[in-house]
Amino acid sequence: MCGIFFCARYDKEDCALLSDRLKHANGARGPDSQTTRRVSVTGSSDAVVILDLFASELRLRGRNPVVQPHEHNGNIFCWNGEIFDGMDIGKEDNDGVKLFRILGALDTVEQVANVFGTIEGPYAFVYYHAASQRVFFARDPLGRRSLLIHKPSTRNPYFLLASVSVGLDPSYDFQELSTEYIYCLELRDLPNGGEMASNFDSYTTSFPRSSANALYSQPGRVNTVLPPEDWPIIAGLETPDHLVQAVDDLIHCLDRSVELRVRDIPQSPAGTGAARVAVLFSGGIDSTVLAYFAHNHIPLDEPIDLLNVAFQNPRKIKVQTVGNITKGQKRPPKQAANPPPPYMVPDRVTGLQELEELRRLCPRVWNFVEVNVPYEDSQGSHAVVESLMFPGRTVMDLSLALALYFASSGKGLVREHPNADPAPYTSPARVLLNGLGSDELLGGYGRHRTAYETGGWKSVIDELQLEIDRIPSRNLGRDDRVISSHGKETRHPFLSLSVVSFLAGLPVHLKVDPRAETGLGDKMLLRLAARKVGLVEASSRKKRAMQFGSHSARMEGEKRGDVSI
Repeated sequence: MCGIFFCARYDKEDCALLSDRLKHANGARGPDSQTTRRVSVTGSSDAVVILDLFASELRLRGRNPVVQPHEHNGNIFCWNGEIFDGMDIGKEDNDGVKLFRILGALDTVEQVANVFGTIEGPYAFVYYHAASQRVFFARDPLGRRSLLIHKPSTRNPYFLLASVSVGLDPSYDFQELSTEYIYCLELRDLPNGGEMASNFDSYTTSFPRSSANALYSQPGRVNTVLPPEDWPIIAGLETPDHLVQAVDDLIHCLDRSVELRVRDIPQSPAGTGAARVAVLFSGGIDSTVLAYFAHNHIPLDEPIDLLNVAFQNPRKIKVQTVGNITKGQKRPPKQAANPPPPYMVPDRVTGLQELEELRRLCPRVWNFVEVNVPYEDSQGSHAVVESLMFPGRTVMDLSLALALYFASSGKGLVREHPNADPAPYTSPARVLLNGLGSDELLGGYGRHRTAYETGGWKSVIDELQLEIDRIPSRNLGRDDRVISSHGKETRHPFLSLSVVSFLAGLPVHLKVDPRAETGLGDKMLLRLAARKVGLVEASSRKKRAMQFGSHSARMEGEKRGDVSI
């Protein structure tokens, strides 16, 4: 994991202060090392283009310190990513170093695009190739790592790329970089002054990933085969014979995805025996399944941290205490005799229940970290969280970002047993597992049931394809910016391109049954898999959005999620 920043400008004074601020913001993502490389390139009309390439590093690969940006023979590489498949990365290897060596032998955009189509993992990168005076940049096909782009304008005549911004600012117009292309900027032809701003796109080549015929160039397409008319409705969570193979294949596929994401992590700075892996843990089926598979691949003498966040929400507490007061009601409802504790939110309840199931099924030290967020703390954090999530600017962005910001800090309380007094604890884990993606791939949203009711199986297939198509442009960049501000890296086992392609390739009726009741037909295949490995309680849990399960949403009223803040 790294924070990367790139600036191309003609005047060295242009955006100098802004560059310092952006380097500082991106430095928080990589506390282990931070370096800048500067290059001058002669552009058209003998004008000199000044390039600054900055990278901060969170060291999660290999045993020997590696300082970024990588540099050799004039080439410079800023790499914010992890290669989990497609390239042989040994326990002592650094994937950025190996990839940089390969890139150094390439010359064309096509060759670069083909290389990135052969590796699986989250990434964003900026690569300066000295011989051709080109800058290549891109994000992975699913957008699991953030990369923001500012194109030159008359007002702000410089080109910027950054993992994270400093929030809303007149000095730039940052947007999420599209994941559709590998981009190449031709520096030797780049004009000076206002012409660069007005004609910038003509000096950038956008190479579509779809034209790179490689295994990991893009997500798989959804299988369009329809079920037989007499396909049986799922009746329970004991795997029927016709689904045994699909269940076994999913267990194998997810287990391997988790294994690749938890093995070979360097020892925590906290020392031997400290947790290296944590799970963003709500007690729902997604996070519980990931915890189960992580248990299979992490030494038994090493704890796994379960990060469970709960917000003190005055509006919710009032409703729980005196009930909803409707318009025109003359007197408030009678006050509840025993209102629940402020942090006993829905995700805390299910989290504690699943903690006990994991302890029974997978004996080891599970540190259930109660991340309790007082109302004053959540309100006081708005400015920093809004800056991190930018260009996300909606009420829903904020409520989700708040939950992720505090959960990923890992600061909370741990109890040795249910009746023990809580002790302060800060998780030392730098790798956080996130269950995002299962609903999109396995039909876990209410809209999938609605699609079936309005258009049958064909509409469900169409909706699932839309889900995959929308993944790169939804929340992953925002979530990466927020979580990484703590010097942590989030990993998404459900969003391995291998898992995505496997699930997309399965016929729809092997994944979801919208005819069955909620908690059974939604994400049917995952529920059957969870039940088969012994996660009985988790297998039947109904979906609950993170912002409502943690009570991070609607603290001040009933604003719609799509309203701008």
